[in-house]
Amino acid sequence: MPFYRLDPRFPELFPDPALVNGEGPACFGGDLGPERLFNAYRLGYFPWFAEGEPILWWHPDPRFVLYPGELKVSKSMRPYFNQEKYRVTYDRRFAEVMRACRNVYRPEQRGSWITDELIRGYTGLHELGIAHSVEVYEGDELVGGLYGLALGRVFFGESMFFRRPNASKFGFISLVRRLREQGYRLIDCQQETNHLKSLGGRPISRSAFIDHLAEIDGETTERGTWDVPD
Repeated sequence: MPFYRLDPRFPELFPDPALVNGEGPACFGGDLGPERLFNAYRLGYFPWFAEGEPILWWHPDPRFVLYPGELKVSKSMRPYFNQEKYRVTYDRRFAEVMRACRNVYRPEQRGSWITDELIRGYTGLHELGIAHSVEVYEGDELVGGLYGLALGRVFFGESMFFRRPNASKFGFISLVRRLREQGYRLIDCQQETNHLKSLGGRPISRSAFIDHLAEIDGETTERGTWDVPD
């Protein structure tokens, strides 16, 4: 498979996803501005690279996704909701959630791809009402969260963090329930993890994923803040 270089002058240009590598990075270069990121996600690309490396764009095959109706909530998680262990808000502390995702320690990863440039790009999408954050609190302390993008009725999950047991899982389950209520069809989880698999995620072919994305243009994107006053 060819390895494409993106032209920084044309943020709308990406190669046909059907022609790129599904096992490794598909493209490199370009920039991380809001326009580039928006065009990338519409086609199913996402950036993922180590700090100090060139920007790498991925389009894996198979794709790991979660259909909202297939969400699994384990018995061990149910007391967290029954006892209202945590509290969830949306879109109140977007940049702070991104920075927390950057700073969380992951034993399998050196450094983080969540650079200052990436934070600026996603914050730009947040200001346009496209990128959203989930905040999880214990009392008034931010103890978990995640962020991603909503295009049409597809939510593209990006990263999550936790500072208390199961706080990120609590936030993710809360998000999936909200998305299901709002009629979302699909949550893109990008690549398989045991954590997401336990919640009901499963792989689908890239061609099936691309078919899902083709429906976005005919759907209304839920722009603006998702915050609901306490």
